Amino acid sequence: MALTDALVKALKAQGGLRYSKADGNGLLLDVTPAGVKSWVFRYRLNGKREKLVIGRYPEVSLKEARAERDKYAATVRQGKSPFMEKKLAREGFTANPTVKEFAERYYTEQVLKNWKEPKHIRRYLDNEILPAFRTMQLKDVTTLDVQKLVYRKRDNGQVAAAIQLRGVIKRMYDYGIETRLVTVNPAAMVATRYIGKARKRSRVLTASEIRTYLRTIYDSNIRKQFKLALHIILLTLVRKSELLFATWEHVNFDNGEWTIPAENAKTGKPHIVYMSTQVAEMFRELKKLAGDSDFVLPGRGRTTRPFAKNALNKALEGLTFEDMDPLTIHDLRRTGATLLTEHGFNKDVIEKALSHEHEGIRAVYIIAEYADQRKKMLQWWADYVDSLVNESKVVIGNFKSA
Repeated sequence: MALTDALVKALKAQGGLRYSKADGNGLLLDVTPAGVKSWVFRYRLNGKREKLVIGRYPEVSLKEARAERDKYAATVRQGKSPFMEKKLAREGFTANPTVKEFAERYYTEQVLKNWKEPKHIRRYLDNEILPAFRTMQLKDVTTLDVQKLVYRKRDNGQVAAAIQLRGVIKRMYDYGIETRLVTVNPAAMVATRYIGKARKRSRVLTASEIRTYLRTIYDSNIRKQFKLALHIILLTLVRKSELLFATWEHVNFDNGEWTIPAENAKTGKPHIVYMSTQVAEMFRELKKLAGDSDFVLPGRGRTTRPFAKNALNKALEGLTFEDMDPLTIHDLRRTGATLLTEHGFNKDVIEKALSHEHEGIRAVYIIAEYADQRKKMLQWWADYVDSLVNESKVVIGNFKSA
């Protein structure tokens, strides 16, 4: 039976019990043991029960409560949650966000709190997802939109990256469903089996392929900075990003050390690279090319920023290596680690040079930096690579100390 103003006014506390009276269509008057009366709207959305407190009586009259109920019921019929809309408004969020707005919320509330290494998710958001969907409403992105973005990366031969991109979008929309902002996850319907199977890379260059690699990059017409960078990565075993973001304040020519600060390191910890005499000479060459820029590899026409993250990849992809299978920049690290192992160098020293973190019980007991061993090993590696180049009588530059 519908409530009346007289009945609502007459309701009192009942012996310390909490009870409610229904008005109809989901509107209830909740009465606490202390006699406090509040209007509550209960409804079902996507198979789940939700409730929303409209306000207290008599501040909100019966007539006003019914008007609010009817407004919220209309929201439910549109497939939206009145509870979540009110909560979002209270927290300063919109109930119908753009992809850009929700991506920032997802990154702040989920990624930064729950991911040990959130940088790669930030890169996918900034470089792939936001440029494609930035101005679209979160609810308007379709499976075809996601498929087009993911397949484009797949068709460029980046199957593993395409699968990871799809995963980032799916997790973001999972959170969108959890917060009742969307009801469908468009990435969930982009099946990974049609993207391809990501294969673990195992490419290691042979001695003759190292000669071909260096000959090709130095004979090519790519920028001198790229030639030196692709050579340095091979000799130092660093990650591409660690070199791209290097600044001169962290390069010490006097003691032959290049420090990779925590913010540039994948592990989130600072790492020292002990420069061989060859690498030190290459850095001096880069210093001349960098002019007054703070960056070791300043971008073209913008010396206050480094080259774009994919610049080295594109430079390498544009080269044709005679009688060689294609390779990636990461293959250079794997090549160095593999050949150093084959030549008898200590595994822990190699792992430390690669800036790999020990796991499990080894992480507790192995804290050595192996500074002297790493210096000798990296100098041996640079000399060994030089010897391979000299065997083929390819002169790529004088990178030995005087």
